[in-house]
Amino acid sequence: MKTGILYLIPVPLGEVADITLTIPAQARQVAATLHTFVVEHPKTARQFLKQTGTSLPLPEIRMLTLNEHSRPEELDSLIQPLLAGEDVGLLSEAGCPAVADPGANLVRLAHHCGIRVVPLTGPSSILLSLMASGLNGQGFAFLGYLPAERTERLKKIVEIEQTSATRDQTQIFIETPYRNQALLQDLLASCSPRTELCIAIDLTLPSEFIATRPISEWKGQLPDCNKKPAIFLLLGQAKKTANKR
Repeated sequence: MKTGILYLIPVPLGEVADITLTIPAQARQVAATLHTFVVEHPKTARQFLKQTGTSLPLPEIRMLTLNEHSRPEELDSLIQPLLAGEDVGLLSEAGCPAVADPGANLVRLAHHCGIRVVPLTGPSSILLSLMASGLNGQGFAFLGYLPAERTERLKKIVEIEQTSATRDQTQIFIETPYRNQALLQDLLASCSPRTELCIAIDLTLPSEFIATRPISEWKGQLPDCNKKPAIFLLLGQAKKTANKR
């Protein structure tokens, strides 16, 4: 029996009045044809589908939940519609699914089952911030979330700054929005004044803010990113060595 296709459908990075400004036509058109979706939160998924339009009335659209609390054994039931030949859409809460997102587990299982996976173009906070940062775009690493406990977070900051400087590699990371300001204060306290830091807030939204400066220039003029979606990029500078005579 022919299996269905798993479509990876991007969604806006925040609330927008007109999704056509950030979500390409192909992604919107595919979303409008599907009857089953795997989502993090049905409420926000329905808000997105209300904007794209659907071939079925919204109440008849099937929403299967996959989030950070889902157990590995639940994936078996989520893959069943695809194995039965139905096309399914995978939606994240924001941006591209399966990147820093529990949907990656379903994508891996789909490959294991021989199911075709089709990624669709849309906004990625990781790539958008890297593009706009001016930092090294040829060598970079996405680290996800830093440790929540402050002592461990401070150790991690020192570690990633050293790695960045040694490898000339941009380090990209995120934080739970209500801890953004605490993270920024720890970065200022721990990093070399010469280390470059990009702060990107509310990407693709009317309130978007993106700026890259040395740590020394951020002190005393940090933007307000409390409870806002933000992404941080750091590029350490190799230590200057004295000229030998």
